[in-house]
Order: sequence, then C-alpha cells, then structure tokens
Amino acid sequence: MEEGYIKFHCDWKKKPALSADALHSVNWGRQEMYRRGLIGAYENGIGYGNISERLAGEKFIISGSATGGLKKLTAAHYSIVDKTDIKNNRVWCNGPIKASSESMSHAVIYQNCPEVNAVVHIHDLELWKSTVHRSPTTHASVAYGTPEMAYEIIRLLKQTNIRQHTGYFTMAGHEEGIIAFGKNMQQAINRIACLVDCPF
Repeated sequence: MEEGYIKFHCDWKKKPALSADALHSVNWGRQEMYRRGLIGAYENGIGYGNISERLAGEKFIISGSATGGLKKLTAAHYSIVDKTDIKNNRVWCNGPIKASSESMSHAVIYQNCPEVNAVVHIHDLELWKSTVHRSPTTHASVAYGTPEMAYEIIRLLKQTNIRQHTGYFTMAGHEEGIIAFGKNMQQAINRIACLVDCPF
C-alpha cells in the first residue's frame, strides 16, 4: 500500500508552528473527520485522509505527512504550502512537519477556485463505492499525489458542475478517496457529513 507516500519533490523548510488560534478552524474540521473515522489509520498503521485551509492567495495550511492515524493533532502537525509546480512535480512548504502527500491536489483547487477556502480528503470504502462514476470522478488510471491527479482535478473543475453544485468528487484510481471543498471549513465539513448521512 502506497498510502501516505509523498510522490512529489518536497522543498521543506523547517520553521516554528503556527499559533493554536491560527489553526483553530482547520483543527476543528480535522477532529470532526477523525471522530467519524473518515480520517484515520488502517490496521497496519498507515494513515489516510488530510485537510487544509487557505491562508492567503494560493498559500494554505494542511495536515502534515503521516498524521492521519493520530487521535489529536497539535500545531506541530500542520504545514504551510507556499507554492506548487505541477509541471515539475514540486511542492514548497514550511513548518514543523512536511506537508501531506496530497498537497498538490489541494493546491490546484485553491488555484482554480478563488471562492474555496477549505478542502477535505477522506476515505470511506462504502461511500466511495456508491459515488464512483456516479458523481464527478477522476480517471481510474490516475494515482493520488501525482501531477496527473492534479490535472484530472482541474479537468473536473472546468468540465463539471462541482464548483456550483456538489462541491465534491470521487477518485477512481485512489480506492476509498473522496475530496470535498467549500467556501469555509464548515461548508466543506457539511458536504462530507451530508454524503455520509445521505449517500449519493
């Protein structure tokens, strides 16, 4: 299983953590998803799921690499993504930990959707089975955390109504993976909650 493995070149600068106040919203959303089992870890200990929130422009806070299985995150478990380069498969980040392996997927949503300020990536097998190819879905040949996935997400943002309507898509080549987004963290979490409580 490759879950959690960083596939891009990560230019990481170790810096002090953000304040608890700056992380309040993203950490609340993360704990809600962990409580529901939508972010967590498999029996083999490998974590899954990640969450982010826009800071300014295209910069965003994101849960760090290999933090999915932690019951509770602190400021030491979040990173700031400063810049991404899809073509050259590079991500620049800073903070006490390296950014999530899904950082590029989050980045292209922020870059292409100025109205979006929060992105949530969850895992749920039954929900995935009920939505894959029935909702906007990335191509089955495209793996998570790659430039190809980033381009697939851009395609969905441009060619489907997810920005105006559902606010989520399913990742056919990343079993269990679903990404939702919203104008704020509450809306992004609400979209996931609606999927879980009211399946597609």
